[in-house]
Amino acid sequence: MIDFHCHLDLYPDPGSVLTRLARERVYVLAVTTTPMAWNGTRQLVGDTPRVRVALGLHPQVVAERYAEIDLLCSLIPETRYVGEIGLDGSEDYTASFGVQQQVLAKALTACATNGGRIISLHSRRAAREVLDAIETHPGCGTPVLHWFSGSITELHRAIELGCWFSVGPTMLQSERGSRLAAAMPRERLLTETDGPFTKTRSGPLMPWDVNEAERELAKLWGCSQKTVDGTLTENLRRLVSVGEATSV
Repeated sequence: MIDFHCHLDLYPDPGSVLTRLARERVYVLAVTTTPMAWNGTRQLVGDTPRVRVALGLHPQVVAERYAEIDLLCSLIPETRYVGEIGLDGSEDYTASFGVQQQVLAKALTACATNGGRIISLHSRRAAREVLDAIETHPGCGTPVLHWFSGSITELHRAIELGCWFSVGPTMLQSERGSRLAAAMPRERLLTETDGPFTKTRSGPLMPWDVNEAERELAKLWGCSQKTVDGTLTENLRRLVSVGEATSV
């Protein structure tokens, strides 16, 4: 199982989550919302197998934390993973949109300067602008568009730009989300939860709940869940390279 976008440090009891992750052999990319949180999350994770921590500055906190972009850029040489970064064009964040764009440009420039990174990107109501930023920073690495919700035209553009995608149970339960996921290249797809922000009646989605996303993908692809799991595992191995993938 693969949860390529979750906020591990924001669960009420991340220690117990880590214990179960190790037991169930879930691969997790733990994204962070600020660079100040990155080192603490790394210490939290410790040597837990199959868990990696990404260095982030979430667009929804940029209005208050934009000055931390310099810290983020200085830390990029220490990590292979950057996220969550990106743009949010929804109504609550339009006032900071220009600053968000400046912060994203600086982050992508730093990724390119350091040889490229695997980047988990937020693009809510800002798909066109995020794709513009990716296009103007061709050496930034491999963008993985988290919970992509743009148009089909924007999806095709993202595919042409070489983007990957991560999809979760909540996205796949909607008609629009399923339609987008069905049009994504299977060889560039991973699963995610975006927990603990995504919730069910019983509480936040947990990393092992990506099982639900696998079941939905099996329906979309017309195959078994075992086939889906094998495809996703192979995708992850290709994305992170042979050396990193020995622990997948």
